[in-house]
Amino acid sequence: MKNKMHVKKGDNVYVLNGKDRGKKGKILEVIPSKRMVVVEGINMVTRHVKPRNQYQQGGLVNQEAPIYADKVMLICDKCGAPTKVGKKYLDNGSKARVCKKCGELIDIVKDTTD
Repeated sequence: MKNKMHVKKGDNVYVLNGKDRGKKGKILEVIPSKRMVVVEGINMVTRHVKPRNQYQQGGLVNQEAPIYADKVMLICDKCGAPTKVGKKYLDNGSKARVCKKCGELIDIVKDTTD
């Protein structure tokens, strides 16, 4: 079964809880099988990197770690507020994501199968 997510790559989101609560960022990667997302500048962790060849340098690298998608909320481009995402069928039969606060169209979903 395909895991459906309320956010997708490129969306601007607001973090609801955790150590980065209240911060905003852009989604870099979506992992639907684990229901997780990687957000730019959120949940930064330190990785110990080993040099893989003679010319590569090892050391400590800061990078983003995945967080659960339930902990983020989409920011509407029109009203600028964190909002829930609603689904709406358009006249031409395609499905679209809409903002629950202002009712504006966010984008059109490519996959129309449920």
